[in-house]
Order: sequence, then structure tokens, then C-alpha cells
Amino acid sequence: MRDDICTIPVSEVFEVNDGCPICRMRDTIEERMIEYILGDAMMEPDVRIETNKTGFCEFHYDKMMSRRGRLQLALMLQTHINEINTTVFSRNIFNSDKKKGESARKLSDSCFICSKIEWGLSRMIDTVYRCYENERDFRDMFNSQKMFCLPHYERLINGAAKKNMHRYSSDFTSNLTRITSEYSKTLYEDISKYCAMYDYRSKENADWGNSRDAVERTVAFLNGRIYDSEI
Repeated sequence: MRDDICTIPVSEVFEVNDGCPICRMRDTIEERMIEYILGDAMMEPDVRIETNKTGFCEFHYDKMMSRRGRLQLALMLQTHINEINTTVFSRNIFNSDKKKGESARKLSDSCFICSKIEWGLSRMIDTVYRCYENERDFRDMFNSQKMFCLPHYERLINGAAKKNMHRYSSDFTSNLTRITSEYSKTLYEDISKYCAMYDYRSKENADWGNSRDAVERTVAFLNGRIYDSEI
């Protein structure tokens, strides 16, 4: 496979073959953005202007609250709250209740980290299509993946129809569906086994097999987020 600055991060993700590769892409971008926000971003005026206007979603506030760097987060919150005070709660006579509500909604619905993840992920997915179309080694890696989560299956299969995959579009969607459907059927078997283990007719020392973390794996398949297994 001919690697370049665009294809190397994508090929490295597909070389791992553990879980959904698109989730791994997203997680990599997300981790780097959180580290950036709680680090150097605090001193960059352009970033602060943007975070003042957008803030963060509940999920990423939770992520940042669990890390070191409370001071960096506090400084961003300070100017973000000031932005809210001067826009949503402005005493300008033209700032009607309706406008206040619209401003509050925009701030509540936006997230700096989510927007950056989407920007990076969309470009990496474009590279996936391009590599599948042009590189046999990448096609082999893609076709040997163990699974794709349902949200990223939907994104990949819908996006493939709009991309410039003249020769391998059918091959791409066929293998993507094969991989995802086979994994979904396996999940059904595992979650059924998990439920059966709690049936009163189940033997006390029956083998859990691969079902012990079936609940976590099924939820991760459905929403693209990995959960810790607890029994």
C-alpha cells in the first residue's frame, strides 16, 4: 500500500482489527482534542473565541471533568459564561425573549470538540473510500475486519453511494454488510446465552462462553461507544 500523510493514520487504524475501526478513528481524534483543549488551546485566542461561542456537550464536559487540567477548563468556562451573559442575557431592547431562547438553544446544541471530531472523521472516511478504490492491500485489511458498529455501518454504506468508487463500490458495500451482519448475528447468540444464564433452569456452574460481556458489546454495537464489562 502506498502510504502518504493522509493514508497512514487510516491504514494504522485498520491494521489493529479490534472493534469498529471507525470508532477507533473517532476515539483517536477525540482524545487528541481533549488533550489539546486542556493544554495548549487555553493560550490560543482563536480557539478561545470559538469555544466561547460554542462551549461543549454534556459528554465532553464529563470527559474533561474526569481529567487533570481543571484550571484550563475553568478559564474557558469563565469566558464562555461571559459570552452567554453578553448574548443570551443582554439587556439590549432588540434582544426579545424569542431571540434569547434561540441564542440559548444554539449554545446548548453546540460543542467545540464534536465539531472538530466531525471535521476530522469525515476526511478520514473519505480516505477510506479512496484507499479501498485504489489499494488492494487496504481492501484486504478492510474486508478482514471483525466488525463495524451500526452507526458507522450506516454512515459508510450511505456515503459509498455518493463517492467516486467506480470499480469497487459494490464490493465495498457487500463486504461491509457481510462483516456487520455476521457480527450482529453473533451478538444475538451471545446476548441470548447471557439471558439464558439467568433462567432458573440454567445449571449453576454452566459455562458463560462468550456471553459474559454481551450486554456491553451489544450496546457498543448499537451506539458506537465501548463500555466496561461488569458482572
